[in-house]
Amino acid sequence: MDFDKIIERRGTDCEKWDGLKDLFGKEDLLPFWVADMDFESPEEIREALKKRVDHGIFGYSYPSDRLLELIKERIMKKYGWRIEKEWIVLTPGVVPALSIATRALSHPGDEVILQSPVYYPFFSVIENSGCHVVENELTLKNGRYVMDLEGLKGCFRPKKGIVPKERRIKTMLLCSPHNPVGRVWERRELEEAGRIAIDSGAFVISDEIHCEIILKGRHIPFSSIPEFEQRSMVCMSGSKTFNLAGLSTAFVIIPNEEVRKSFVGTRDSLVPEPNVLGLTALEAAFESCDYWLEALLSYLRDNLELVKRFFSRTEVKVIEPEGTYLVWLDFRSLGLSDAELRNALLDGGVALDDGYLFGKCGSGFERLNIACPRAMLEEGLERIGKALEKLF
Repeated sequence: MDFDKIIERRGTDCEKWDGLKDLFGKEDLLPFWVADMDFESPEEIREALKKRVDHGIFGYSYPSDRLLELIKERIMKKYGWRIEKEWIVLTPGVVPALSIATRALSHPGDEVILQSPVYYPFFSVIENSGCHVVENELTLKNGRYVMDLEGLKGCFRPKKGIVPKERRIKTMLLCSPHNPVGRVWERRELEEAGRIAIDSGAFVISDEIHCEIILKGRHIPFSSIPEFEQRSMVCMSGSKTFNLAGLSTAFVIIPNEEVRKSFVGTRDSLVPEPNVLGLTALEAAFESCDYWLEALLSYLRDNLELVKRFFSRTEVKVIEPEGTYLVWLDFRSLGLSDAELRNALLDGGVALDDGYLFGKCGSGFERLNIACPRAMLEEGLERIGKALEKLF
């Protein structure tokens, strides 16, 4: 494996690179926006895919017993959580899983809690399900985001003039590790937030797609906390871990049998069968690619140190991620509007994810993807530096 290797992705129908013109209006940009990696997936995955392709038939498929066993073993090994294979449900991605779960557990007109700034598809998942977003904003304290537990309690209080029984909060979407702020939630934080939500009657749907990209701390699956097991589900995937997003395969762990049946029934009416190549890739990843993941995490930590050193010489503050390969950058001290900040970066030749997309409390921030060869990251930082110099 060579994470320094530059691989040309233009001309491969790659959203990150080939979609620049449509989204940003320019093609001559270095993209640091989409959350996929500019690294080759492990060789074992590519060999498994070649073997499956050589078979030549791509009919309907379903997860092998071996894959389910690998997931079960991995969850036990990494988190000490004993699950049953029957709890595992495959979906074509985590965002589809969030949508399926929201539709299965809520009705149009219900309210769904999220904690912003948060991965922006959360908003569309809720709204496209006919539900209403209830935002409980995270709080930035001493350069680190924390949950606003009092605010979360307030979400469940009746609105002025509405009797309590008419407050229709059925679900809460949790992001863990949190995208974009990079928090790896501690057990205490999960327990406190979980008790508030579940004691108030909400079911917790936890997006844990970044659960294996841990730079500091330890990931705790929400449903592994015994008191929450029957009132929650966790959504995971190998897509971020092994750069498999384009193969559209994820899995959801749902201990509650009644909820699982409802989820599967909703899934079967909305999305296709699991992707045969995605299943192949996931099985190969979990079977033999942990050595690659360890090397990746080391490389990402070094990339993060590079980012921290660079911005330490500027007015821009780095919200250091504990998990994910995404860095939340605070440009607010520059006094620019979101449009001015976006245009300055684009004029400098870089495409980042604008913070306001993650909720109104993301205004003045940008999200930077550091899962790329170091030379590309160095060039991107240099461009950002020059863009900032032109402003002042």
